[in-house]
Amino acid sequence: MTQASPRVAWGRRCPWKKCGVSPLSEVSPRALFQGQSQAGGESGQQLNQKSGAGESVLVSVYVQLDFSNQTWPLTLSRILTPPFASAFSPPATLAGLGLTTECNVHHDGRTYCACLPGCQWNASVCSRRRPCGSPHSRGPCGCLVFSPPETGYCQLLPPVPGTLSLNSQVQMPGNTLNLTLVTSHETTNLNWFLRPAGSPRPILLQPGTQVSLTSSPGQALLSILNISHKWAGEYTCRFEAQGFRWELYQVVKVPLQATDVARLPDQLSISCATSPGFQLSCCLPSTHLVYTASWSPAEGNKASLVNTPGSWCLVLTVQRCPAADTTYTCELQSPGLTPLRVPISVTIIQDGDATCPEDSSAVAWNVTKAGHVAQAPCPVNRTGVVKRTCGPDGSWEPIHGGCTDTGVLALFHRAWLLRAGQGWPAVEAPQILAELSEQAMVVSSPSDLLALLGTISFLAKVVVDARIQLNRSALEALLKTTDKVLDLDTSSLWIPAQAQKPSTGSDLLLAVETLARSLCPQDHPFSFSLQNVRLQTQLLGPFPADYRVSFRTQPPLRAHIPRCSLAPLGRNGTNVSITSLVLQKLDRLLPSSYGQGLGDSVYATPGLVLAISVMAGGQAFDQGEVIMDFGGTGSTPHCVFWDHSLFRGKGGWSDEGCQAQTARASPTTRCVCRHLTAFSVLTSPNTVPENLTLERLSQVGLGASIVALLVCLGVYRLVWRVVVQSKVAYLRHTALLNVVLCLLAADACFLGAPLLPPGPRSPLCLAAAFLCHFLYLATFFWMLAQALMLAHQLLFVFDQLSQCRVLSLMVVLGYVCPMGFAGAALALYLPRGQYLREGACWLSGKGGALYTFVGPVLAIVGVNGLVLAMAVRKLLRPSPSEGPQAERRQALLAVIKALLVLTPIFGLTWGLGLATLLEEVSTVPHYIFTILNTTQGVFILLFGCLMDKKVREALLKRFCRSQPPNSTISLATYETYIPEQSKGRSEDTR
Repeated sequence: MTQASPRVAWGRRCPWKKCGVSPLSEVSPRALFQGQSQAGGESGQQLNQKSGAGESVLVSVYVQLDFSNQTWPLTLSRILTPPFASAFSPPATLAGLGLTTECNVHHDGRTYCACLPGCQWNASVCSRRRPCGSPHSRGPCGCLVFSPPETGYCQLLPPVPGTLSLNSQVQMPGNTLNLTLVTSHETTNLNWFLRPAGSPRPILLQPGTQVSLTSSPGQALLSILNISHKWAGEYTCRFEAQGFRWELYQVVKVPLQATDVARLPDQLSISCATSPGFQLSCCLPSTHLVYTASWSPAEGNKASLVNTPGSWCLVLTVQRCPAADTTYTCELQSPGLTPLRVPISVTIIQDGDATCPEDSSAVAWNVTKAGHVAQAPCPVNRTGVVKRTCGPDGSWEPIHGGCTDTGVLALFHRAWLLRAGQGWPAVEAPQILAELSEQAMVVSSPSDLLALLGTISFLAKVVVDARIQLNRSALEALLKTTDKVLDLDTSSLWIPAQAQKPSTGSDLLLAVETLARSLCPQDHPFSFSLQNVRLQTQLLGPFPADYRVSFRTQPPLRAHIPRCSLAPLGRNGTNVSITSLVLQKLDRLLPSSYGQGLGDSVYATPGLVLAISVMAGGQAFDQGEVIMDFGGTGSTPHCVFWDHSLFRGKGGWSDEGCQAQTARASPTTRCVCRHLTAFSVLTSPNTVPENLTLERLSQVGLGASIVALLVCLGVYRLVWRVVVQSKVAYLRHTALLNVVLCLLAADACFLGAPLLPPGPRSPLCLAAAFLCHFLYLATFFWMLAQALMLAHQLLFVFDQLSQCRVLSLMVVLGYVCPMGFAGAALALYLPRGQYLREGACWLSGKGGALYTFVGPVLAIVGVNGLVLAMAVRKLLRPSPSEGPQAERRQALLAVIKALLVLTPIFGLTWGLGLATLLEEVSTVPHYIFTILNTTQGVFILLFGCLMDKKVREALLKRFCRSQPPNSTISLATYETYIPEQSKGRSEDTR
């Protein structure tokens, strides 16, 4: 240290004797013998001398003298005369001096004052001055920089006011380390530090996933959970007591585990013909323990030591290939510890063994024995190994494993340690975010992507736990990184990364959402926009008004939070900050997982996710109503949010608490949700967009069906006694009459349901949905009764059934069965909130309620189709009483009439519903399905009632009062065409 003007100061309790001594002429004091207290470091009050003759007093003085480099040691050896002797007090003699401080003035005008052993600057001075060099180079407050120079000196240290102890200096991996500080005086500003092996500076320890800090009067405890070699080093406890800053130290050693030793390779297969020699290496991280490494067998081989930053490697060069398979062992020994042995197996390829040939396409792969795994080191600036399996047939399999960029991996380790408890979160978190923006440019492998996303997730948890607020630059760095990550290639980076960690996309959304709402209050409002990321923040006062925000995205997006939802947050006078974040392209990176309310369908999203966060008083609030308008969604929308808790933490879309409100004349979808989180809109590719044409067709068809069914009831009122004279006719027309009654009631209920207020809280809407479900099912079950009766006539021609028994069975089948399905659906799905469809009084398709209708209907349609096929097959059989041409025409006519009559009656048109459930279907099946099924009452009137021969005869007889001529055979009634066919066959048999 260059000394322009050396200066010495001392301050000590010295015995003074009153006697006359002349002062030294060589000394020119600058500040002379001023009284000082023990704890002080600056000039105090002048000493008051009122002692009697011959007394010895103990005083604390401060002397500052200037000397030359050569003369000051000799000058101090002489006796000094105190200058404050006066006429009122006899002179005093200085009996002894002790140096405390040495100051040197540099050319830049700054004075560097260092304390000599046993002395230290007090805490008040130390807190206001900068240390000379590293704050940990000479202990706490050992050297300070003064500019301009000030009066002051280092103080003698009292006894250490505490002890630092630990449960064991050598900690086994996985154990819990406990460091205990016991103090005898009150302490303040207590902090813990760790200086790992090879680290240039100590690291602050904060509460984290592995660090626990507890304190009580007179005691402080530091606990490290699940300790490993990364927690080995010198621990420092720094605190203030008695006016001084103290540091106590303990060194903790942690033995290495086999997993801490890097082997390259961990197995090897080699051909001695092509590679007579090879190298093996085992690398150890830096540690406070002393290890001795050796290889075995070592005969004829050469071992060398290679030092790398943070580690050292023992490389074994095998100069001669062994004749047989050999296991080489790297043995690590440390005094007092069990030796650590790391094996590497080497397999020798013999003649006739199946092998994979050399391959140098991307990485140099040597000849490898079938069934073994070849390894290769990563390129420069990348960490890890790549592996490739040689298949049983001697062919190379795809490369697996991965290399991670050293810069990205270093940031990941820093964030991991910060989360565990090592480091200063408020300082390091913004630094890591700033460096992430640059490292995002070098992401070229799935392992790079996983490390980058893991770093962001760790930082988000650190920010929440430490309650850190980010400035604008840190938040901008995060958003830039997110924008680059969302632009990364999906097939080569995201899909392999998600295969290793399915929750990758969900974790990114949660981390970015958490960090985005951590902006400092003074940095609001803040707006930021990139291609894939858009952010708007706003700071509202204690009495916030409505919050509105809009984004010029595709589709456009607007959000609104009513004042009533924000008012309770500002009651205590706290400001309310709202952060709105839009992420595009993220929806394709989230797994296609849906909650119970959405069923097993596959949905599409508009390509964006909106995340809204509300902060008040440093806390995040997720309750409150938010209204969002998603433009141009096209198909039937489902308002959803991303629930991170679904599917065991992997996340999934859920519609709980959200409701869609689609405007009839606008493609915009309005979502109303009762909570705040990440929102989006799902659309089903299997659903045709609602349009006025289909709606009008449905209304007109239902109206026509109701009118036709009423006419059918009027016809039956007129001709009932005439058409039900036989048992078969009675059963058939009874079944058809019940079909008419059920379908009439169901159509009327379905047509009037849209006039009721929708929602599960509306009793009328709930009753309408239940009645529609029951009545439509009853319609199909009565159709099933008709089909089963026809099947019995076809199969058992001469078997007569009891009319009372058949009618009882038909009533049970027609009403009891549908009541069971409808009641079960109501009891099962209403408590879950999955019974009613959003905005309609009909069964929900998101759960299983709709399937309690679709399942029975499709099963009945299938059975009725089989019966129709049986009837057609019977009609196509030739009759021996007619010639070939007449027989062909009669059979064709019979098939046509049977299809026209039975298809609407048996509800086979509902089979078209299957086409509407297929993916990428056009609108044509939807139009056909709507027309045929809404007008089913018209078909029943025409083909089930008016085409019946006896019905027409009865109507003509009633209105025309004349008997119509006999008509040809009619296939519209079961008792007409079936017996004739049977009769022909019976006569032919005779």
